[in-house]
Amino acid sequence: MAKKDEEFKFEIKEHLCDLSDPNEKGWRKEVNIISWNGGEDKYDIRSWNEDHTKCGKGISLSYDEYALMCQDAYDRGIV
Repeated sequence: MAKKDEEFKFEIKEHLCDLSDPNEKGWRKEVNIISWNGGEDKYDIRSWNEDHTKCGKGISLSYDEYALMCQDAYDRGIV
């Protein structure tokens, strides 16, 4: 984890989908594949401002965690 005085880095590798329309300030909840601080790619769900320079709190999942979540949704008839 980056210390407070260190720069926090991320790279959005692929935008998968929008989960919401932009709010009045232009923020929208998205699903992306992201690398945080040069780490392995993660599936990521969180809110972003319009130019992706700021993000809100969210959740990052490994491929296995994301696959398990999708399989559970499928098994429950959600998708």
